[in-house]
Amino acid sequence: MDERGKRKELLGVVVNTKMDKTARVLVERLAKHKKYKKYIRYRSHYLAHDPQNRCQPGMKVRLIETRPISKLKRWRVLEILE
Repeated sequence: MDERGKRKELLGVVVNTKMDKTARVLVERLAKHKKYKKYIRYRSHYLAHDPQNRCQPGMKVRLIETRPISKLKRWRVLEILE
């Protein structure tokens, strides 16, 4: 299948919901170190658009890449998993 036009998706845990219509999501990924061949855990925070304010801290969510919504928001909450 062609990769063009396919949006990126991430899985993460909601950390903060103090902003209106915004959730701060922690995404962890494992990557192998090139030289030492050891797996390292990388953590990133993303601000995601949550229009109905449904997210609560501790929930697992799926994010999808979207157009810029504000200065720092480039992701949208696609679905709540847990």
